[in-house]
Amino acid sequence: MTWYALQHKPAQGDRALAHLQNQEMTCFYPKIQVEKIKAGKRSIKLEPLFPGYLFVQLEQTDPCWAKLRSTRGVLRVVSFANKPAAISDEVIQQVKQGLDTVQQHGGLKPGEAVQLSEGPFEGINAVFQAYDGEERAIVLISFMQKQQSVKVSVSAIRH
Repeated sequence: MTWYALQHKPAQGDRALAHLQNQEMTCFYPKIQVEKIKAGKRSIKLEPLFPGYLFVQLEQTDPCWAKLRSTRGVLRVVSFANKPAAISDEVIQQVKQGLDTVQQHGGLKPGEAVQLSEGPFEGINAVFQAYDGEERAIVLISFMQKQQSVKVSVSAIRH
C-alpha cells in the first residue's frame, strides 16, 4: 500500500478524517501542540502539522479511489500530471518519529542548560527560564559575575 496526500477543505480536516475512517481507510493526520497567546492569555491547542492536508494509504486498484472526491471535507487528491502523487513509507515514518520526539521533549523546560547561537550573546551558555510570547524566550546568563535575565529570540537557542 502507498501513501497519498489529500487536500481538505478549510477548517474541515477533522471532518474529512472522520469520514475517511468511516470508510475504513488508513489515514494519518499529524497534529502538534502549539502554544498561543491571545488577549494576554496563554493556551495550548492541537494544530495540524501540515495545514490543509492529510494522508491516506491505498492501493492503486482500490475501489475507494472513486469515493475520495465525494467524501465530506475532502477537496482533492494531490496530483501531478493527473496522477496521484505517491509518498514513500519512509517519509511518513520520519514524520511519525519526529512527532514522537517532539512529544517526548515537549520543548524547553525551565532550568534547562542552553547555548545562544546568534546575536550579541553568541556562544554564551545560558539557563532557560520561560517563553516570552511566540518568538522570544527569557534566559539567564552569567555576565560580570552576576546572573542576568535576558530576552532572546527562540531561534537563537540551541540545546
